[in-house]
Amino acid sequence: MNDADDDDLLTATRSEPGEVGLVEPHDFATAEPFIFDNGQAIPGFTLRYETYGRLNAARDNAILICHALSGDHHCAGIHSLNDRKPGWWNNLIGPGKAVDTNQFFVLCANVIGGCQGSSGPSSVDPRTGKPYGITFPAVTIRDMVRTQKLWLDSLGIKSLYAVIGGSMGGMQVLQWGIEYPAFVKRMLAMATTAREGAQAIAFNEVGRQAIIQDPEWNHGYYPKSGGPRVGLAIARMMAHITYLSDASMDRKFGRKTIQAKPKGLDAATDVSELSMEGIDPVTPPIAFNVQFEVESYLRYQGQSFINRFDANSYLYITRALDQFDLASAHGSLEQAFAPVVGTTLVVGFTSDWLFPPEQNRAIALALLRAGKQVSYAELSTDLGHDSFLLESPQLYDLVRGFLR
Repeated sequence: MNDADDDDLLTATRSEPGEVGLVEPHDFATAEPFIFDNGQAIPGFTLRYETYGRLNAARDNAILICHALSGDHHCAGIHSLNDRKPGWWNNLIGPGKAVDTNQFFVLCANVIGGCQGSSGPSSVDPRTGKPYGITFPAVTIRDMVRTQKLWLDSLGIKSLYAVIGGSMGGMQVLQWGIEYPAFVKRMLAMATTAREGAQAIAFNEVGRQAIIQDPEWNHGYYPKSGGPRVGLAIARMMAHITYLSDASMDRKFGRKTIQAKPKGLDAATDVSELSMEGIDPVTPPIAFNVQFEVESYLRYQGQSFINRFDANSYLYITRALDQFDLASAHGSLEQAFAPVVGTTLVVGFTSDWLFPPEQNRAIALALLRAGKQVSYAELSTDLGHDSFLLESPQLYDLVRGFLR
């Protein structure tokens, strides 16, 4: 590709001040075999990604955004005037925002094993002409990071000014600092952990079993338009509860019934549309119909999730989360962080009961004991694990200051 094409690829179009504006995804595809941590290989792979801002002449102003379990490459801007849903971190990324695209070149890719354009279980295996299904190799957080490095190398990026992520994205941030220490100048990990606790693993297992026990899972082989939709919806409903807090749910829903419109839904949404009709194989007694706003909200979350996510990807990625354990992999957390060179900021949230503050503090303390430059901030919020995604001037100030 020529220099003009390269500029077009590495620049997103802005529509108004303060917003990234219209963006479109791109694909990095390689035919080089990739060997996963478990020793299995695939004959090449694809990562779908988006970029915002402009790469400078020195190619050293790049910031990598790493997404969480249910996220993807679309973290800022909008795809079209007809699809105005902004990226999942649009409140943080853009001209003049905490991650300022006037200053930085921001990138985000859908992880390997995902289902939004990157190679994963729903992708076609070129050796068979059929979807991989559960023959796709098991994925680890390290696999995600290693494929991202190959992608960044293809763009000619010499180093990362920063790598930023929350939850599973935070795990990738830590892995980046360990795997490619000289490449990463700053690491910002939020609402994350160096290894999940038993409760988090338990929630993931219940979600996986909801999928696997759905007859439509069919041992991992199902048509793109079908599959274990009931199981995946239930997995999402349960997981979504862990992203919130009791206080935020009570404030938002309380015991309100569906006579009123559930908060958090589009005003045009009809509550009758939230029954998951078309994926429920049985009709429950009327006593078990939706009665409370929180029930309608969870069904809405389940329904919207199955329209954009693949069940096998959910199985693969939750297992990658469970197996992420830096201390066990390296002997101790301090030994794990021995290679880290960049400055680190770890942010915990007081109401996060999925990856609670003490797990975030443990990361910062281990980095300190390893002699690294690290700061820890704990924000008081009652919004739960998803606090890092929501509007927060305090968080914006932290991010902006750290990037300076």
